[in-house]
Amino acid sequence: MFGKSKAEEDRDVGSGMQRSAATQGEATSTISSGLSIVGKIVGHGAVTIFGQVKGELHASTVVIAEGAEIEGDIVAEELTISGRVAGTIHANRVKLNSTAVVKGDIFHRSLAVEESAHFEGASRRLEDVVNTSSRPPTASIDSDARASGSRATH
Repeated sequence: MFGKSKAEEDRDVGSGMQRSAATQGEATSTISSGLSIVGKIVGHGAVTIFGQVKGELHASTVVIAEGAEIEGDIVAEELTISGRVAGTIHANRVKLNSTAVVKGDIFHRSLAVEESAHFEGASRRLEDVVNTSSRPPTASIDSDARASGSRATH
């Protein structure tokens, strides 16, 4: 993805990571079915998973497609699951489609579960699960140095 134009990224289907225009003007990042990722994924837009992820997943809108597998925690404003998830979910809006298999707790503002979906865990309704008004601050070396340097010791 680095150094490629938008047109080149859209054509590069075999790379496993694709970007396309979403309906609201934001980009959608896609992890294709042939790709497995171990680690933390942070997206500021929409993320669609067709492959496998072991680790944390943070994005505004997340779609776990049928056949996809996630092992780890998910934090999203909106989450739709058609595949398998093992981990804790924190999302304002959660939808479990009929092919979903979820093992873990769900913290949500709204939860919709279609018939035939499998859910093993606890669900807890909270008013503001994911704070949509602000993102967690990103610390930098300079701000950390200023913070520690401004302390007076007596």
